[in-house]
Amino acid sequence: MKNNKVIGVVHGRFQPFHIGHLDYVLTALNKCDFLYIGIANPDPSLTKPHKTNHLIAKSTSNPFTYYERLTMIKKTLIYSGINENRFEIVPFPINFPQYIKYYVPINSIFFITIYDNWGYAKKEILRKQGFKIEVLEEGNKNLKIAEGTKIRELMINGMKWKNFVPNPVFEYITDKKLIKLRLKK
Repeated sequence: MKNNKVIGVVHGRFQPFHIGHLDYVLTALNKCDFLYIGIANPDPSLTKPHKTNHLIAKSTSNPFTYYERLTMIKKTLIYSGINENRFEIVPFPINFPQYIKYYVPINSIFFITIYDNWGYAKKEILRKQGFKIEVLEEGNKNLKIAEGTKIRELMINGMKWKNFVPNPVFEYITDKKLIKLRLKK
């Protein structure tokens, strides 16, 4: 890659990858030449609660594996017409921020959205690591297009959730029977 290209980074747990996440990724892609998509809580050893949000570390909040989430994201972006040479999907240890520099270039622009105290905490975590941050959207949690917690609840309760995720995610989760494997009570 040429040195003058803008490199961006987004991150999230993507449990599952939903339409709000897709909007976040596409907005960031429009602001850079290449985007690293970081998957937070990539495995249980890199997962822990934060004082602003204890639920993010619960196993019920993290039912899909790193590989499953990577597959959901990749299938969705390709389906959306994004060329694979525009992005890379990597682990993103937000709970161990000193290790982030091993997964993405440190001179990247870290694009974030902020809807709650956890969003502000992540901004501060990244700032303390010396990363350049650009806030794409900031506001009340009610502004979110979709929310993983609500989608997982719909899945668990056998209610309709298809409209909250891109088609490739719905097909992947249903084809692999991931709801029965991970989410049923």
